[in-house]
Amino acid sequence: MSTNTLVNAPTLAQRARNIRRNALRMGEVQGQGYIAQALDISDVLAVAYFHAMRYRPEEPTWEDRDRFLLSNGHYAIALYAALIEAGIIPEAELETYGFDESRLPMSGMASYTPGMEMSGGSLGLGLSIAVGMGLGLKRKGSKSRVFTLFSDGELDEGSKWEAMMSAAHHKLDNLIAIIDVNNQQADGPSKQMMGFEPLVDKLEAFGWFVRRVDGNDLGAVLAAFDAAISHSEPQPRVIVADTLMGKGVPFLERREKNHFIRVEPHEWQLALAELDAGDRS
Repeated sequence: MSTNTLVNAPTLAQRARNIRRNALRMGEVQGQGYIAQALDISDVLAVAYFHAMRYRPEEPTWEDRDRFLLSNGHYAIALYAALIEAGIIPEAELETYGFDESRLPMSGMASYTPGMEMSGGSLGLGLSIAVGMGLGLKRKGSKSRVFTLFSDGELDEGSKWEAMMSAAHHKLDNLIAIIDVNNQQADGPSKQMMGFEPLVDKLEAFGWFVRRVDGNDLGAVLAAFDAAISHSEPQPRVIVADTLMGKGVPFLERREKNHFIRVEPHEWQLALAELDAGDRS
């Protein structure tokens, strides 16, 4: 959208559903992937792309756009799903996901994909890049904002906390970070790998404006984005989104290990059916 046009909650719910469907359809192309993360973060992406951000689908490099940086590059399938829903990537390209020469590689690559602002993969770097980008935009006098998404596992990285300090030091009020707290890493539950609570207290101590919400409650996510955008103090903002891996597809929600999952051929249509059934209930 070329302006920050507000849309009502039912429309956002439909957008989130479509993002989930797009992700499942891409996952079916490869038969596996980071599907559970895509499902858990779809509500956040719906609010970001259809409520909070300014952009032009037909002009992804528009100078006055808001930037969305995907630090956790393995979430690329989720961002592609949102970019398709936003009209930045044609829906037909969904069928090319993960193949050679596709503009939709399994890990996000800025050089390949319209609307992808950074190449992600080595976790922990997205916030540092966002700080530099936010500082550059401020020095240019730009009104654009920088949004960046990263996962709770990235809180293990020291670079994240250095970036936290730097953003507060430079009073980057054009920076809005989103932390997906789904408590899952490749090696097990995030809180067992490296404890990060009390997270809100830590972030506030680092000089950030913080809102923590149920990341699968559209109303709560909407209010958190509005609070972050309207906050008047000269400080960076962060939304801590507690999410459920596989949200919207009950048999995936119940999987104990779902960081990277393989879905059997007959299960893809079951996943879509469960998603649709949940929307009708």
